Amino acid sequence: MDFTEDQIHRYARHIILPEVGGVGQQKLLDAKVLCLGAGGLGSPILQYLAAAGVGTIGVADFDTVDMSNLQRQIIHNSDRVGMLKVDSAKEFIAKLNPDVNVITFNTHLNASNAEEIIGQFDIVVDGCDNFPTRYLVNDVCVFQNKPNVHGSIFRFDGQVTVFKPKVGPCYRCLYPEPPPPGMVPSCQEGGVLGVLPGVIGCLQAVETIKLILGKGDALVGKLLLYNAMGAEVRKLNIRRDVTCPVCGDHPTITELIDYEQFCGVPAVEAPHGESC
Repeated sequence: MDFTEDQIHRYARHIILPEVGGVGQQKLLDAKVLCLGAGGLGSPILQYLAAAGVGTIGVADFDTVDMSNLQRQIIHNSDRVGMLKVDSAKEFIAKLNPDVNVITFNTHLNASNAEEIIGQFDIVVDGCDNFPTRYLVNDVCVFQNKPNVHGSIFRFDGQVTVFKPKVGPCYRCLYPEPPPPGMVPSCQEGGVLGVLPGVIGCLQAVETIKLILGKGDALVGKLLLYNAMGAEVRKLNIRRDVTCPVCGDHPTITELIDYEQFCGVPAVEAPHGESC
């Protein structure tokens, strides 16, 4: 460990924690985390991982900042309407913590590039809001043995879990098949309470930091459910499905597939990695 005086000052509240200390802070600085989506979930994820000193953060998003985003996507602001979300997020992080190296991917994550992009990072934090990308990311993470910190939101409800290959279930164990097209409205169609992604995204950031540090009880094999209107939190146990086609004992899916077709989404209408 060779911290500068500025780093000792910046990370002092971490370093004095016995569970983190200088060794843990160095782990954070050495970590490489990919955040999928720079929207509602991505905003708190990116802000808190950067503030914590995660040394390399990838940001993947295919969208531009819109005025309607600002009710919840707090990493952006009114001056950046029309700007690429990845560039807006990078600008914010640069001002927050110059220690962080931000790598941007202004591209649609798909079967042709997902393995190469995800392969550059230690942990994936999934903040996207469409099923083709979720299944794609899950499969790549299983193939590459990468932890996948998953979060999702809808209206007043959110959920968080950690998919860790060879230790717990994967996304397909929890959701073997996507819902029929149109059954689950997007945030644009169904709405979302603006502060909800802040709650869920912060929980995802916490789980990511715990994985980096190797401390605490991660949400592996557990699904945390949060209802804002009822102020209710529940935690359910979820198990690996031994018949899962990707992570089961005898997998039948061993390479990437056509995820738009699997989810029943026409290619021309498939969402391209947007985030609530």
